[in-house]
Amino acid sequence: MSEELLINVAPTETRVALVENGVLQEVYLERSARRGIVGNIYKGKVVRVLPGMQAAFVDIGLERAGFIHASDIAPLDEDGMESRESEVADIRALVREGQSLVVQVVKDPISSKGARLTTHLSVSARYLVYMPQTRHIGISNRIEDEGERERLRGLVDLASAKLAEEGQKGDGGFILRTVAEGVSEEELLRDIPFLYKLWHELEQRIRSRPQPSVIYEDLPLFMRALRDLARPYTEKIRIDSREAHGRAAEFASKYAPEIAGRLEHYPGERPLFDLYGVEEEIRKALHNKVTLKSGGYLIVEQTEAMSTIDVNTGAFVGHRNLEETIFKTNLEAATAIARQLRLRNLGGIIIIDFIDMKDPEHRRQVLRTLEKALERDHAKTSITGVSELGLVEMTRKRTRESLGQILCEACPVCGGRGSLKSAETVCFEIFREIIREARAYDSEKIMVLASQVVIDLLLDEESANVADLEEFIGRPIQFQVEPIYNQEQYDIVLV
Repeated sequence: MSEELLINVAPTETRVALVENGVLQEVYLERSARRGIVGNIYKGKVVRVLPGMQAAFVDIGLERAGFIHASDIAPLDEDGMESRESEVADIRALVREGQSLVVQVVKDPISSKGARLTTHLSVSARYLVYMPQTRHIGISNRIEDEGERERLRGLVDLASAKLAEEGQKGDGGFILRTVAEGVSEEELLRDIPFLYKLWHELEQRIRSRPQPSVIYEDLPLFMRALRDLARPYTEKIRIDSREAHGRAAEFASKYAPEIAGRLEHYPGERPLFDLYGVEEEIRKALHNKVTLKSGGYLIVEQTEAMSTIDVNTGAFVGHRNLEETIFKTNLEAATAIARQLRLRNLGGIIIIDFIDMKDPEHRRQVLRTLEKALERDHAKTSITGVSELGLVEMTRKRTRESLGQILCEACPVCGGRGSLKSAETVCFEIFREIIREARAYDSEKIMVLASQVVIDLLLDEESANVADLEEFIGRPIQFQVEPIYNQEQYDIVLV
């Protein structure tokens, strides 16, 4: 498996592409005007408590107040450590309106929803996530070897004890990230003092800054890519900005020396993303149809509540029999679906409608192929299996907007429906509106303003209906094309 990170840095935006075996798998975008805020820590103010929802809204200085559930609020004991209990307390016992509250963003604002917040604070380094208000030591679920998990846990205990002897003690716990697998004690020792020092600075800001205000902002995208996306098998990290490459090299030498040798500055005249075909793949990802090499295709639809993916054989007719054709199409679709989820960054509930398979072994293999393809996904996924209707139900953790939500907006013509009323439908709406106006008001004649396609239909195929209507209301009807009107727009003017 060959993996490369491509980093495109411009004054107005930064884009990161993850390419595996020459094929784009994931895209991350950060625009200066709307940078993601996941991981940011704010000193906020509780503006509204909702007992019926066991939640509260917190003003953190953004356009919309953030949302926090009672389960995401942990009361602190006298030592400043989280006091976690099995039952979630009443929200009214945890916060009150006007109260100052230090929170961290776990989900960006999406659509009309504000940011999702928590009081379980954490700050990240290369190998460790530091949780200053808990003494728990956790290990990424992606590190499966039990011996390695025990080794890492022991290293953290040993490193913490050594630092305590040197007077660098810090309270709190850690989570060992996936990239920590195989690292030495020396490498972990670099992370722990850095995190202790960072948290000490944040504590001073919390005490001194007013509410609402930003206490901590996560790294810019290109540095987060080095920290979070670069893995042992990442062969190259290519950056097209000399300045960003210099900053990345400095960051890597301090915090991730194992990837410093893989950093490359790309000075070519041809844009980096064009060189790898990334721009074309992004354009394709904004369409709902995905063609498969066999001739089959997927239809991907994203809604507010969930995303649905429909698999079709299309032009693929196979070589042996129908069941084999369906099986091969579904196998290819399973791999393509895993890639589309990552590329489009679809999250929440996802329903996949594979083509019906009679053979239970075929169903098992398709499901296993999907699970294996999702193993490389950075987002947490969970597949519940095949429902009684033959649908695969799954969830994928959503922390930021999808690619379509970032790059697109609702169509001003159809309002996001994805379809327009036909010209014929608009003609009959006009007829009904003329009758209403004629009954309500007196006038010598009636003028209809509409788009070219609607006027053409009224004067051609619907001309007999227009004549009958003129006779019915007892006054003439005239028509005028308005070039700026879309197909659904029209006006009835009494003259």
